[in-house]
Amino acid sequence: MIFQGSKSARPTGDLALLAGLAAAKLVLHLLVAHRYGYFRDELYFIDCSKHLDWGYVDLPPLVPAITRLVHDSLGDSLTALRFVPALAGALKVILAGLIARELGGNRFAQALAAVAVLVAPGYLAADHLLTMNALEPVFWTSCGLVFIRLVKTGNPRLWIWFGILAGLGLENKYSMLLFGLGFVAGLMLTRQRRLFLNRWIWLGAAAALVIFLPNLLWEIHHHFPTLQFLSYHRVSPTNVPLTPLAFLAEQILDLQPLTCLIWMAGLWYYLGSREGEPYRALGWTYIVMLFLLLVLRGRTYYLLPAYPLLLGSGAVFVEKALTPPRWVWARVAYLAVLALGGAFLAPFALPVLPVTAYVKYSKSLNLDPPAIENRKLGKLPQLYADTFGWKEMAAATARVYYTLPTAEREQTAIFANDYGEAAAIDFFGPAYRLPEAISPHQNYFLWGPRNYTGQSIILLGHNPTLEKQCSAEEQLGFVEHEYAMPYESFPILLCHDLRNPLKQVWSDLKRWE
Repeated sequence: MIFQGSKSARPTGDLALLAGLAAAKLVLHLLVAHRYGYFRDELYFIDCSKHLDWGYVDLPPLVPAITRLVHDSLGDSLTALRFVPALAGALKVILAGLIARELGGNRFAQALAAVAVLVAPGYLAADHLLTMNALEPVFWTSCGLVFIRLVKTGNPRLWIWFGILAGLGLENKYSMLLFGLGFVAGLMLTRQRRLFLNRWIWLGAAAALVIFLPNLLWEIHHHFPTLQFLSYHRVSPTNVPLTPLAFLAEQILDLQPLTCLIWMAGLWYYLGSREGEPYRALGWTYIVMLFLLLVLRGRTYYLLPAYPLLLGSGAVFVEKALTPPRWVWARVAYLAVLALGGAFLAPFALPVLPVTAYVKYSKSLNLDPPAIENRKLGKLPQLYADTFGWKEMAAATARVYYTLPTAEREQTAIFANDYGEAAAIDFFGPAYRLPEAISPHQNYFLWGPRNYTGQSIILLGHNPTLEKQCSAEEQLGFVEHEYAMPYESFPILLCHDLRNPLKQVWSDLKRWE
């Protein structure tokens, strides 16, 4: 019988199955890790890793610390940089299967949950890049798994592990607070509210606070720059406005439409079934987070970390509905269709095709990933476009830099308008012996203009505020790339003799959006 086995062989066989599926995802990501180029955020995190701190304007410290560890141990190649997110993706596959297993699912349920995570376009995209988004579902799902174990075993000491994972999740991305708020609300809305009377849950909360405390102190010391950043980000005109129905539609697309049945069944399992009643808080956690994101107009991918918990429970529900021997064929067919659907959509989330082949594939199907920002696109969606043009930009900047007399070059700052451009100069610039860039964007603003006075500035693109300070200005070059985002085509300007010292005007240049 398919996905059946003796009880004695089940634990080993189940774990081997999940390990095999996780290994397949890991290998898939490593095979394409070197394709296209460095993503904008990856270059930024490399720069942040050179300035290790307990916080940054737009992120907590975990990813820069991991980036530094990767640099010191494996180097800065794309494959090295993307090993950690690929590993996180493999771990998500295992965690989804373990959720199904803890909820009583047999081998089919575990395989279904794991495959659903493996083929989801949202996870394929997130697990290709070293960003907070690759790690975030690991923390959410691990907390959910600990809660399920706690309820099953009645061991309150597991709250310590819950707190440790939550604290680490906060050091990865602040949206861990969204999960925490949803989870607390979920407990309060169910019989599990009695757990608040146990001292271990408060010790777990204390463990989370201790781990998060260094970042919190950094925020206090710097007057909460992240709150300022988030307030700008929330009302940014670049955000695509979505109706509640459009938001839900993109959830379905991000998870792959064929998995819709699974995670919706998973939500019903928690909220409506007798078997799911002890874990009902997890269902309410999802509902509360969804409500908050709709009210706050959060981006659609903010909810992605919640779905392994639903896919695990949903797979158990589907397994019971498709009972053998009558529905064995349906089990096999569903897994096969999920895999085929994943292969069909994979090029839109993962660079499995050469870029020219992707453009043809996308045009032939008239499909592209949903846009999350109101920005003009070129030949590629933003996820891919933001991996092109950085090295060429550095080369164009170097050509301008070396037209200057030697004495002037020593006083010349390279001014980038955003963190992607600044990070690209810092990463590719050493090959051309360029100085590190300065920028008023995100954490570069806190790093300041260093010792540059403004006597000579190479300006990457127009900046009206700074240009008003220039005594003289001339265009010496131009940056463009066929596959980059259109807004990354800009002139390279030389600004002479600021009317006021650069340090004096620096605060007027700040961009935290």
